Amino acid sequence: MNREYHRWYSPSLHRDMELLVFGHSGARLLVFPTSRGRFFEWEDRRMMDTLGHHIASGWLQVYCVDSVDAESWYAHRHPADRIARHEQYHNYILNEVLPLTQRKNANPFLIAAGASFGGFHAVSFGLRHPDLVGRILSLSGLCDIRGFSDGYYDETLYFNNPVDFIANEHDPRRLDLLRRQDVILAVGRDDRLRDSNERLTAVLWQMGIGNALRLWDGWAHDWPFWHKMLLLYIGGHD
Repeated sequence: MNREYHRWYSPSLHRDMELLVFGHSGARLLVFPTSRGRFFEWEDRRMMDTLGHHIASGWLQVYCVDSVDAESWYAHRHPADRIARHEQYHNYILNEVLPLTQRKNANPFLIAAGASFGGFHAVSFGLRHPDLVGRILSLSGLCDIRGFSDGYYDETLYFNNPVDFIANEHDPRRLDLLRRQDVILAVGRDDRLRDSNERLTAVLWQMGIGNALRLWDGWAHDWPFWHKMLLLYIGGHD
């Protein structure tokens, strides 16, 4: 299996950032780590083994990015500063990581995926950029970030919180693109994040945006479940 390590100084974040690439061709899979997780998390958790056949067959090329959650949503700083740091991270993904994926791989199809807090990143980035992301796969993901802002609210938070910005989307072109996306939200019935998933799926359907909410028995918020979810849903709604 092809494995590449990349590191560069990020103009968006003003510090070095690292990522891993697995595979040689196929749809591009952008992977966000869990809360304050690192770029090597999915490799350490053997998720690449789960995707091994897809990668070896040239169906997927996986890009595992780092996070700055400890500097943004989990930082002990004013909520406005947390949100602003996240927006810088968003710009890093959009203006630095995605161009790298496109230079390495001409496949136009991009999947955004993540588990737990990584699910938030996948959902937020994917729904914000339906022109770039064809499929969103959230495994036990958070779908409403307002609990991390201590009651503070501003325009930047709005545009990073799909429960809010999707409900007010009226641009016909964006709505058409959103309705073409494949959105899968998998979460445990007893997971405390189930509520935010149900709110997001309801908002999406209200706007005529099809999506699949998949409820798993029990809590289902751990790596053994995410392995199974990933293998089951990586190709679509199954």
